[in-house]
Amino acid sequence: MAGRKKNPEKTASTRNAFLEKSYELFVAKNIENVSMIEIARECGYGTMTLYRYYSNKPKLVVAVATQKWEQFREENQKRRPSVNFEGMTAAEIFEFYLESFIVLYKTNKDLLRFNQLFNVYIQSEDVDEETLKPYQGMIETLKERFHIMYMKAKEDNTIRTDETEEEMFSTTLHLMLAAVTRYAVGLVYIPEHGFDAEKELIFQKNMLLKEYRNS
Repeated sequence: MAGRKKNPEKTASTRNAFLEKSYELFVAKNIENVSMIEIARECGYGTMTLYRYYSNKPKLVVAVATQKWEQFREENQKRRPSVNFEGMTAAEIFEFYLESFIVLYKTNKDLLRFNQLFNVYIQSEDVDEETLKPYQGMIETLKERFHIMYMKAKEDNTIRTDETEEEMFSTTLHLMLAAVTRYAVGLVYIPEHGFDAEKELIFQKNMLLKEYRNS
């Protein structure tokens, strides 16, 4: 007797339920404090069902990170003035790229808090490169968008290209992501009369623009 055919819609729905609930629990309780048993129970499934989708916790954690960053990337794409930045100078594309981090801070603080926990988790668990492939693939899509700006800069000279593309991507990604993450998790100096996080992030964005823009 032939086995029952899988229902693709139900499979996708179940997978998404596991990812969304895992994300919720990871942000609330820290990744290390959440077990596969708890995730399955909170979703209303048996633990073995969860393991059929994700054979171990690191694979589940990477899947959550990949999905959440892809969701933000899709949301951010809707902000583009044009699909592939047609009609924009390299300087305008670069500013859009930097502004995306501020939008990330304003709209997705939970994602930034999760990402901080994710980075600690993959280091502490020594997650292997094969498991990280889906996440690294998502990062590569970000680099592809940056590449559009860099090649445009070689044509219109509105952004410096004396620094390699890889160096420029790494520097700007780390500076902006580190800043928005620190504000999101609260690892910041708090003056007596408070501060305006968005104002300070805009200041950093403008400093990077000044540094890389050709006058």
